[in-house]
Amino acid sequence: MKILYVTTISNTANTFLVPHIRMLVEQGHQVDVAFNIKQDVNPDLLQLGCKVHELEFQRSPLNRKNYSAYRKLKKVIKDGTYDIVHTHTPIASACVRMACRALKSVKVIYTAHGFHFFKGAPLKNWLIYYPIEKCLAKYTDVLITINKEDAERAKKSFNAGRVEYIPGVGLNTERINNTHINWLSKRKELGIPHDAFVIISIGELNKNKNHETVIRAIAKLGNPKVRYLVCGVGPLMEYLVNLSKELGIEDQVKLLGYRGDVIEICKMSNIFCFPSMREGLGMAALEAMASGLPIITSDVHGIVDYSLQGITGYTCNPTDIDAFAQGIKELSLNPELCKRFGNTNMEAVKGFSLSNVLRQLKQIYGA
Repeated sequence: MKILYVTTISNTANTFLVPHIRMLVEQGHQVDVAFNIKQDVNPDLLQLGCKVHELEFQRSPLNRKNYSAYRKLKKVIKDGTYDIVHTHTPIASACVRMACRALKSVKVIYTAHGFHFFKGAPLKNWLIYYPIEKCLAKYTDVLITINKEDAERAKKSFNAGRVEYIPGVGLNTERINNTHINWLSKRKELGIPHDAFVIISIGELNKNKNHETVIRAIAKLGNPKVRYLVCGVGPLMEYLVNLSKELGIEDQVKLLGYRGDVIEICKMSNIFCFPSMREGLGMAALEAMASGLPIITSDVHGIVDYSLQGITGYTCNPTDIDAFAQGIKELSLNPELCKRFGNTNMEAVKGFSLSNVLRQLKQIYGA
């Protein structure tokens, strides 16, 4: 078969989809890709023989460039005589389904990486995103969801050809298991005292990732041995730096920027905090679990598929500073509890493994 993978920006394909595409190529299919090249195309995609179509998709749905991208996409699909278009991310996926609605020979597979409407989501999300997804579902041959709440809603409310649930995009547990570190050396490299209680978060510095809650929780504790490491970049960097200074804990908070060694940092840390307002699933937390860390997370959307109160760690309302502070305090005082949660987590994430996801994806393509 000839297959086109479409995402809004190249970063998504680079980070998550290379193993999926490799599996399809190894089965004998031709796979091409289309996206806005924000990040240099992963060389693996080129080595796999993927033709790259550059489209000027923009994340803002009102940006006029999306209309131009839509027209180019429609021509790419028609001229390319693709059998399947597999689309990811909201903007690209809306354009794909509109472009393919009259092409009876093209099957559309849409992987929703977390709907913007969910229990507890703002009303505006329901008013904007829900009607769009409901309308476009009828142009979707297979709708893949990556968390259970979205799967249930899609099966109940959307008129897609089929709705399938796959637990994420695939966690490379083998890579994580094979990552070994010198614990003391890693701490020294990052300027972390050997006796510090280290919390790690991974994610863009934005309102949704909600790192502010953890910073305020640490300030409440008044424990100078606690250190908070955040791997990621984003628009709130200056705000979070200033907040830490205002709260008098600037020496306890380190914003590390983009890191290529997040698994090593996880394995050097004591716990993982994930206070997001919304997550389709949350690969960062799954990586931390596979690294043997207990997790303290928000009790929202896809996160609750794996984060279980008193089993994997603690779950909290994302704005409940006191609950995050209490969870951090309890784990900092109880290393045996940390170890128990961590061992549970390493076993629990096996269901989200890359091998399991690829097996289910292969079945969908073969159906």
